Amino acid sequence: MTEQMVDDRAAGEPAGRRGRRGLIIVSCAVLLTVLLVGHRAVPNVHGLGSLVDSATPLLGLGVPLLGLAALLRRSRRALLAVLVPALVWAGLFGRAWLPPAAGADGTAVRVASQNLRAGNPDPAATVGALAADAPDLIGLQEVADGERIAPVLAGRYPHRTAVSTVALWSRWPIRETRGVDTGLGWDRALRAVVAAPQGDLTVYVVHLGSARAGHTTTRDETVAALARAVRADPADRLVVLGDLNTATTDRVFDPLTRLLGNAQAEAGQGFGFTWPAEVPVTRPDHVLYRGLTPTAAGVVHTPDTDHRAVTAGFRW
Repeated sequence: MTEQMVDDRAAGEPAGRRGRRGLIIVSCAVLLTVLLVGHRAVPNVHGLGSLVDSATPLLGLGVPLLGLAALLRRSRRALLAVLVPALVWAGLFGRAWLPPAAGADGTAVRVASQNLRAGNPDPAATVGALAADAPDLIGLQEVADGERIAPVLAGRYPHRTAVSTVALWSRWPIRETRGVDTGLGWDRALRAVVAAPQGDLTVYVVHLGSARAGHTTTRDETVAALARAVRADPADRLVVLGDLNTATTDRVFDPLTRLLGNAQAEAGQGFGFTWPAEVPVTRPDHVLYRGLTPTAAGVVHTPDTDHRAVTAGFRW
């Protein structure tokens, strides 16, 4: 009599039915592994591939669920099968949860980015919570009325610039500003040169096209347009702050990954999810860079908006 049959009889369930349920768990574990390893192979038809890519980190939630099911079934075979996607997920995303190697010593510039949300009832409260952490530069998106937030920021940030609904507030002088065409038909991004104490720093504040289920074409085109702008930019030191409406695991993000570093991935801990603010499940908000060394990165839960803010520190 096999161990499986002993377990089945002890549980008072027919061996055939128990074996079938164990097989279902094994099949689900195999499917989960295939999705984790091969999510980029899902055709990006009507944004399906992007959706699967963006959700890939969350697939890890399936591991404890399958593990619990295997324990309830008392199936060693199912438990061993669940170990496979667990190890694959850890290989893909486990590093994000390790303590960052970078230290905050020598931080020369601290930045923050926040989507204020159109219709925000109290944008002053949102930026006030963000400014409490005293970053040197604050990039904002969906700014409906800059004068409502000016009283909160003007004291510490005497320099500001804005293009349409994006804005940059700075402790240091801003020497030049221009809009950046990302293909939306109107500029919803800006490029500014900040005269930081250590030298010039080029800052992009960006709000790319929105992505909806089945409708990602505009977003995809704006990501490509931003990548072209950054590639052509001669600046040695450059930071991109903004709501890019794209997760770093999304294949559409690849052109930016090839050009810029990701502060959260290199100096933060965890996935740094930012949306929706109350229970975030993805990260469309980013701090990207080149020519600097990240020393810290994090997320701030601010009031009255549907996005959490992102922060980062850099060494010159």
